[in-house]
Amino acid sequence: MSELITAARPYARAAFQVANETNALTQWDEMLGLCAAVAADQSVSALLHNPSLSWQQEAEIVEHICAEHLDERGVNFIRLLAESDRLSLLSDIAELFHQYRIEADASIDAELISAHDTDQAAVDKIADSLSKRLGKKVSLSSSTDAALIGGAIIRAGDIVIDGSIRGRLEKLATDMAN
Repeated sequence: MSELITAARPYARAAFQVANETNALTQWDEMLGLCAAVAADQSVSALLHNPSLSWQQEAEIVEHICAEHLDERGVNFIRLLAESDRLSLLSDIAELFHQYRIEADASIDAELISAHDTDQAAVDKIADSLSKRLGKKVSLSSSTDAALIGGAIIRAGDIVIDGSIRGRLEKLATDMAN
């Protein structure tokens, strides 16, 4: 896996540089995400790994499926990957590109998992507090998990804040066992 990331890194950086210079970070992020999903599809992946196909034919397959979402630079990028036999790296390239974009935006994706539905005002307040604490713009998504019993868990990068009842009970059980 680490070899794939290492091989994907120069392509992700090049794509990021082009997207940044043309003020198209969001467009490229979405485009790469779509192309990665297409290339990862089991039937498309099997087709792309057919040794009888030329790199031009492999590129045409991805271009055809993603045609509505590719601009000229995107088409050229797909052709470069196909010619270099690197279409299999699209998922890693898309992931690295997304990380570069987040770092450039000085933002972080975070997740709020609560036991019950959380209204948008509370989600916004939590996002604002996290932004102040982390010194970054926080994009907070929320979901529910009834298994938490009460409270919530917040995940932002490698930070996990567990304020759930289940988490407190588990901690209490661990403390009592020691």
